Amino acid sequence: VQLQASGGGLVQAGGSLRLSCAASGRTFSSYAMGWFRQAPGKKREFVVVNWSGGSTIYADSVKGRFTISRDNGKNTVYLRMNSLKPEDTGVYYCAADPERTTFTYVGQVPRYWGQGTQVTVSS
Repeated sequence: VQLQASGGGLVQAGGSLRLSCAASGRTFSSYAMGWFRQAPGKKREFVVVNWSGGSTIYADSVKGRFTISRDNGKNTVYLRMNSLKPEDTGVYYCAADPERTTFTYVGQVPRYWGQGTQVTVSS
């Protein structure tokens, strides 16, 4: 099972990026999929999770700016990031797990992880 993240880059504040996470090795349509990020010198933090039926939870810091979507036919999840801020800078990791609680419950961690893609927002 592999998750391959892509789409990161350097963008000015106020700009947009779209991250992609392609899954292989199994079908993830019934899985919760989402994103975490880690800024330099900081702990990894939850960004968003989406699970079956279209339910989604966003971190407060990205609500209204980031949008997650998924194409189950392509086994791919996307993260559209608008109105980017310098504090959005970090390595973004996609993740997947049968249980969406692993994204948001303290002490739980999703089972599958991508390799990370760097997002840098300049001021």
